[in-house]
Amino acid sequence: MVKIRLKRMGMKKIPFYRVVIADERSPRDGRFIDQIGYYNPMTKPAEIKIDGEKAKYWLQCGAQPTDTVRILLKKSGVIEK
Repeated sequence: MVKIRLKRMGMKKIPFYRVVIADERSPRDGRFIDQIGYYNPMTKPAEIKIDGEKAKYWLQCGAQPTDTVRILLKKSGVIEK
């Protein structure tokens, strides 16, 4: 199954995340299919940038977002609340 999830990047105690499309069997920071955006929780306010076209395409193809990514998609306006 294909998931939309976060890939952790950055240094120790200074994380930022990439929103990626990956097979659920691959490791968190391992191989991924496509990158659709990023999320930086360290800035005030948190910076969220997601490509809406790619996100909608992958959702139509059956990709399931994780709980955190679902919240980010709602905040960025890709998914209606």
